[in-house]
Amino acid sequence: MAEAYCVKCKAKREVKGAQKITMKNGKPAITGTCPVCGTKVFKIGG
Repeated sequence: MAEAYCVKCKAKREVKGAQKITMKNGKPAITGTCPVCGTKVFKIGG
Protein backbone atom coordinates (compact mmCIF):
# COMPACT_ATOMS: atom_id res chain seq x y z
CA MET A 1 0.00 0.00 0.00
CA ALA A 2 1.11 3.58 -0.59
CA GLU A 3 2.43 5.84 2.17
CA ALA A 4 2.09 9.61 2.25
CA TYR A 5 2.95 12.33 4.78
CA CYS A 6 -0.02 13.63 6.77
CA VAL A 7 0.45 17.31 7.60
CA LYS A 8 -2.07 17.21 10.45
CA CYS A 9 -0.58 14.12 12.17
CA LYS A 10 3.00 15.11 11.20
CA ALA A 11 3.81 11.49 10.32
CA LYS A 12 3.89 9.08 7.39
CA ARG A 13 0.66 7.11 7.14
CA GLU A 14 -0.80 4.40 4.91
CA VAL A 15 -3.15 6.00 2.38
CA LYS A 16 -6.79 4.96 2.86
CA GLY A 17 -8.76 4.80 -0.39
CA ALA A 18 -5.67 5.40 -2.52
CA GLN A 19 -6.26 6.43 -6.12
CA LYS A 20 -3.61 6.79 -8.80
CA ILE A 21 -4.09 10.02 -10.72
CA THR A 22 -2.18 12.00 -13.34
CA MET A 23 -1.42 15.64 -12.64
CA LYS A 24 -1.84 18.38 -15.25
CA ASN A 25 1.86 18.19 -16.14
CA GLY A 26 1.56 14.44 -16.86
CA LYS A 27 3.34 13.15 -13.73
CA PRO A 28 1.74 10.37 -11.68
CA ALA A 29 0.47 10.96 -8.14
CA ILE A 30 -1.50 9.21 -5.40
CA THR A 31 -4.34 10.78 -3.46
CA GLY A 32 -6.46 9.52 -0.59
CA THR A 33 -7.17 10.09 3.10
CA CYS A 34 -5.29 9.61 6.37
CA PRO A 35 -6.74 6.63 8.27
CA VAL A 36 -6.15 8.32 11.66
CA CYS A 37 -7.51 11.87 11.23
CA GLY A 38 -9.33 11.72 7.88
CA THR A 39 -7.35 14.57 6.26
CA LYS A 40 -6.68 14.40 2.52
CA VAL A 41 -3.14 13.27 1.73
CA PHE A 42 -1.26 13.56 -1.56
CA LYS A 43 1.97 12.03 -2.81
CA ILE A 44 3.72 12.91 -6.05
CA GLY A 45 5.11 9.89 -7.87
CA GLY A 46 3.40 6.59 -8.17
